Amino acid sequence: MSRNESIVARIIKMIIAIIIAIYVLFPFALVVINSCKQTADITADPIGFKGVSFTQLISNLKGVITNTHFSFWSAFGFSALITVCSLILLAMFGGMAAWVICRNKTWWSRVIYFVFIASMIIPFQVVMLPLISTFRETGKFIGIKMLQSVPGLVFAYLGFGGAMTVFILNGFIKGIPIALEESASIDGCSPERVFFNIIFPLLKPVITTVSILNGMWIWNDYLLPSLMLGQNGAVKTLPVAVQAFVGSYVKEWNMILAAALLAIVPMIILFIIAQKQIMDGMIEGAVKG
Repeated sequence: MSRNESIVARIIKMIIAIIIAIYVLFPFALVVINSCKQTADITADPIGFKGVSFTQLISNLKGVITNTHFSFWSAFGFSALITVCSLILLAMFGGMAAWVICRNKTWWSRVIYFVFIASMIIPFQVVMLPLISTFRETGKFIGIKMLQSVPGLVFAYLGFGGAMTVFILNGFIKGIPIALEESASIDGCSPERVFFNIIFPLLKPVITTVSILNGMWIWNDYLLPSLMLGQNGAVKTLPVAVQAFVGSYVKEWNMILAAALLAIVPMIILFIIAQKQIMDGMIEGAVKG
């Protein structure tokens, strides 16, 4: 009887997993299917396969890439630059902050750590207006343009992504034997050399995981870039450029969906390639933490 119950339980779990997968993948499937159609076919049957053609997909993608209203390569370049710079700074400063917080068993290190954790539960909508005004006034004070610029947006991502980065890295660092650092210090290594020569290389698996998770968030983020860069500025990320493109082609759904597909595909490819590293980093961090 228990064996039959086990088989039934597994079948139920499989059915639930399939339903969840269909629910999650259905919107993406609609984007892919309708990117292969003309606007008339999309309007007539948005969930059907009538009019689906690989040739039409190539035509739609070429039309989007060469369209002057979209500026695909410019938006792609800005998204890549912002994402890469943000990930480098998050890995570097997040690792250093997590190491210092973890190794200093003082009241102030615990307070700072809990401040990082507390910041993760604050909705972005609460801070977005004070953020814009603060960046505007700070830019005037230091003489650097913080709004509508790549450095300002990268700095914002460093702040918003730092909490999760420190939280995950801190759990991993707890599992690194402190004897390694003590031996290096006895041999004459400065704290900087201890971190960069010993700790930072050991963080590679979990940094890879955190970077991929942060990278998918930064690449796909729309709200923060739209607030800081604006809709009509020279600097646009792909989500902002797609939104501006929608305003130009309200009725050309084949072009709009092809533009959305171009913005989505790079992160999907990255996730498929790096999913093993994501799982390995999560498991290793959980075991060490």
